[in-house]
Amino acid sequence: MNTEHDTQADRDHRMAWWREATYGMFIHWGLYSIPGRGEWVMNRENIPLEEYRKLADEFHPNYYDPREWARLAKQAGMKYMVLTAKHHDGYCLWDSKLTDYTSTKSAAGRDFVKDYVDAVRAEGLKVGLYFSLADWHHPDGDNRGLTDPDAHRRFVDFVHGQVRELMTDYGKIDILWYDVPWPYGAEGWRSAELNGMARQLQPHIIINNRSKVDEDFGTPEGHVKADEKGRDWEACMTLNDNWGFHRFDQNWKSPREVIKLLADCAKGHGNLLLNVGPDSDGLIPAPSRIILQQVGDWLRRNGEAIYSTDRADVGWGNWGMMTVKGTTLYLLIDKWAGRDFTLGRVTGTARSARLLATGTQVALRQDGPRIFLSNLPENAPDTPYSVIAVEFEEVPRHSSGPSTLNPTHSWFDPEVGIV
Repeated sequence: MNTEHDTQADRDHRMAWWREATYGMFIHWGLYSIPGRGEWVMNRENIPLEEYRKLADEFHPNYYDPREWARLAKQAGMKYMVLTAKHHDGYCLWDSKLTDYTSTKSAAGRDFVKDYVDAVRAEGLKVGLYFSLADWHHPDGDNRGLTDPDAHRRFVDFVHGQVRELMTDYGKIDILWYDVPWPYGAEGWRSAELNGMARQLQPHIIINNRSKVDEDFGTPEGHVKADEKGRDWEACMTLNDNWGFHRFDQNWKSPREVIKLLADCAKGHGNLLLNVGPDSDGLIPAPSRIILQQVGDWLRRNGEAIYSTDRADVGWGNWGMMTVKGTTLYLLIDKWAGRDFTLGRVTGTARSARLLATGTQVALRQDGPRIFLSNLPENAPDTPYSVIAVEFEEVPRHSSGPSTLNPTHSWFDPEVGIV
């Protein structure tokens, strides 16, 4: 927290909606969508700047419709969106006055950020903007500033100026999502000053931790890991293996995999920011749309097990996953075993159980840490996960006592795992 009078209560107030949201759409889109080989194509293929710049003369997406993006996000059950206003290649999707390398001053002739912000708000979603601190286009954007104070000052002033534009010209912005603070640390970027300016212009803004200061939330990338200190966190993941559009990458995550990621985040009281990479025409690839729609359909039936959940002290099973909200334990079952189900190693007094998708009551009996559910449907009532909500008298927790099968054996060694 970088403002002088910012308190934990202030932070809790601005984070309240985000903690309930759980699920957002990340959008990587820019010049790199034209070659269609991922967002790092300029760097990975060592494309000279003057050659790469020519892509701006070709970038005039015929089907760019951010309202369609926002409708898809809403249909998918997402509550907020984050667009790459500027990625590492330095091309700006807004009308920056600090460079001519923008969508308004090249072939597109359009302020994509303005259209995006308007569309996201129109669908009732929260607005996020991604901003890369690294910039391969700026003449001082390499590491010369480490030894040249004038180059360092010019570049950092430029970065501050661009963030000021984004925080000034587009109304209320809900999330500022930095990336790649190379080659400086927090002091080099003057991050406290930068984020203080953003908060002065956008008092309710939520800021991630990639300007080298903690700010509001952490950002594990490519994996799900709850913050060990209990801070807010958000796992950012791709639907395939690339962030930007890659025409040859068909390694799509299945709806089941996406729901598992969501449940893993929900169990740790974190969020999932799931990425799509529109093509050069502005179209989100059909496989992405289908996957997101299927996940959204499942969330409309079972979202209670995902949204606004608490950090859960519960174990695991060979049948699926668990999440917790208050005194309710949700069993997300992908290996349905017929009409009877036994849950072990949970403390607390269970009162009732129901199928989440239908509300149908389930017969329940408890014997210590074992809970027996019966009269279930013979076949799984939902796909890819069927959810049973079990109501307790108190917050359910994992029972870590010795196995009833062999009281002298712990069955779990924290150093090596299952033994």
